[in-house]
Amino acid sequence: MALPAGCRVVFDRGTRLLADGRALLGGSPLRLLRLTAEGAAAVRSLREGVTMAEIGADRPGSGARLVRRLLASGMVHPRQGAPGPSHRDVAVVVPVRDRVEELPRLLAHVGPVGEVVVVDDGSIDDSRSVAEQAGARVVRRARSGGPAAARNTGLSAVEAPFVVFLDSDCEPAPGWLDRLLVHFEDPAVVAVAPRIVEPLGAHDAILARYEAVRSPLDLGSREGPVFARSRVSYVPAAALVVRREAALAIGGFDEALTTGEDVDFVWRLAKGGVTVRYEPGSRVAHHHRTRLMAMLARRAAYGRSAAALERRHPGNVPALEISPWSLGAWTLLAAGHPVIGAGVAVGSAAVLSHRAADIDVDEPISRLGYEMARVGVLGHRDAGRLIASTITRTWLPVFVLASLFSRRARAVLLAAVLVPGLVEWARRRPRLDPLRYVALRVLDDGAYATGVWQGCLRERTAVPLLPRLTGGKSR
Repeated sequence: MALPAGCRVVFDRGTRLLADGRALLGGSPLRLLRLTAEGAAAVRSLREGVTMAEIGADRPGSGARLVRRLLASGMVHPRQGAPGPSHRDVAVVVPVRDRVEELPRLLAHVGPVGEVVVVDDGSIDDSRSVAEQAGARVVRRARSGGPAAARNTGLSAVEAPFVVFLDSDCEPAPGWLDRLLVHFEDPAVVAVAPRIVEPLGAHDAILARYEAVRSPLDLGSREGPVFARSRVSYVPAAALVVRREAALAIGGFDEALTTGEDVDFVWRLAKGGVTVRYEPGSRVAHHHRTRLMAMLARRAAYGRSAAALERRHPGNVPALEISPWSLGAWTLLAAGHPVIGAGVAVGSAAVLSHRAADIDVDEPISRLGYEMARVGVLGHRDAGRLIASTITRTWLPVFVLASLFSRRARAVLLAAVLVPGLVEWARRRPRLDPLRYVALRVLDDGAYATGVWQGCLRERTAVPLLPRLTGGKSR
C-alpha cells in the first residue's frame, strides 16, 4: 500500500545513524540495518524532512519500500500531511454493565462524532436511560456476554467506516480523536490506540497513587507500531479506533476470552502487512480501581489470559525474551560466580562489536564497533531488569518454594524484589513512600503470577512459564 504523498517521517529517539550513514541501529526488537548507497541517500533525505512524493520521485519503488520497512521496525514514525477522516465517519461504541455513575462522565467528553452507541450488556441499573438522555443510541443485549461480546454487538450495529471502542470508566482529553484519526491517512493503518493516563484530580487514595505510575494500561510516552514481542506489544481496547471493515474481516473480538480479548484482537488485526499504531500524543484518562482486592483480582485475571493467548498465538507469550549470553551471565552471577558471569557479558559485547566489520564502508569502523559494544552492555543491563521482573512475576512460586531450602534463592528473590522496586520508585517518583510502593508492587506481581499459573493449569501448557532465547538481527 502506498504511503500518502504528503507524509513525512521522524526518527525514533532510539534510532542511531552509524558508519557514515551506511547503517541504522534501532527499532524494536533492536536490529542493525545495513544500507545500500541508495538507501543511505534516502535516509539522508528523510532526515531532511522530504515527503513521500519527493522520495517517490527520486527513488521510485525502492524509497517507499525502505520507508515501510523503517516504519514497521519502529525506527521512524509517520507525520501525515492531512488531517485524516472526518468525525462524521466515526461511530463510538461503549460496552457497559451497571456503570450508571461513570457513563455520563464519559459521554460528556466524547465530543462530536457521527454516532454514539451504548451496548447495555445486561445492566440492572439505569444505565440505559442515562445513555439515552445523553443522546446515545442504546443497543441492549438479552443477557450479559462480557466485554468482547458487547463490543461485537456494537460493531455489528454501526455502519461508520471507523469505530471507536471506549470503556465507560474512560474520560477522553480534548483533541484526543484528531490525533488518532490522522494516522488513517495511511491505508495500511487498521487501528490506533491513545495513551491511557491518570485523570486530572484523581482519587488520592494510596492505591490510586500507585496506579498513576504503574497501571498496565499506560504504555508510556513513546509511539510506535504494535505487534507481539516488541516494545509496544499490545494496546488495551479501553480506548481503540479501528477500521470497521478490518475488524469485521477478522470476526471481531473472541467472545470465548473473558480477559486478554483485546490483546488477541490487536494481534490478529496486525497480521497481513497492515499496521496497528500506538499514539501517546492522544490521551484518554482511565479511572482505576481504588480497592486493593479488586485491583489484585484484575491483575490475576490478566495473568490467566497468558496461557489462552499462547494457545491462540504460539510463541508470543514467553515468560521473558532474552539472549543466551545475557541469561548465562546473570545465571552465573546469581550462582555465585560473578567473575565468570562478567567475563561472559564482556565477551559477548566484544563479539557484537566485531559484527561492525560486516558492513562495507570506506572509513574506519571504530565508532560503529563502539556502538555495537555499547548495545551489548546495555542489553545485559536491561536483561537483568527483565530477569528480576520475571522472578517476581511469572517465576515467583518457584523462587518462593526454593527460598524455603536455599539461602542463595532467598538472596536472589530479595534482590529481585528490592533493587528494581527501589530503582523504579526513584525514577517514577510516585506520591508514595518507597516501603508502600514496593509492598504494592510485590502484591501486584504476585497476583499476576497467581493468574499465570492458574491459566497454565487450565490450558495444560507450560509455555508461558518458559524463557524464549533469541539472537540479535542484522540485515
